Amino acid sequence: MHPTARPATPDDLPVLARLYRELEVEQTALRPMWRLADGLAEPVEETLAAIVGSADPLLYVGLVDDVAVGFVWATVDDLLPQAGGLQVGTVRLIFTEPPARGVGVGEAMMAQVLGELRGRGVTMFDAKVSPGHRHAKNFFEAHGFSARLIVMHHDDER
Repeated sequence: MHPTARPATPDDLPVLARLYRELEVEQTALRPMWRLADGLAEPVEETLAAIVGSADPLLYVGLVDDVAVGFVWATVDDLLPQAGGLQVGTVRLIFTEPPARGVGVGEAMMAQVLGELRGRGVTMFDAKVSPGHRHAKNFFEAHGFSARLIVMHHDDER
């Protein structure tokens, strides 16, 4: 078993959409607001196609023995003007199918995306993690991340 990661291609769109739906179910169970504010815009298939077809996709597929079992998507975001042009690489979404967790797929995807960002001169990184998702929090902490902001939310309808 050899976990790897590679850039996503248009041929990966069906599996990316399926993996995203698995992520959506997992995240929405933790926090129903996730699919409304933190997931991908619907229709997801079109959003994924736009990411893959963009000039700077930063979307990678995680593989075990050449079978896609996960994905990671990152963006490069400008900091405020007072940061003097500094940018932050943001891991927007990362997901590995539960049966493939713990075998190094997440590490392979993180190495790929962080390596690409570092190659562009990005030295600061953020990652989006839902409250209560202990495994994701532990994963990112193991990669040197720590909390810098907690977003509080209130919904009068709930």
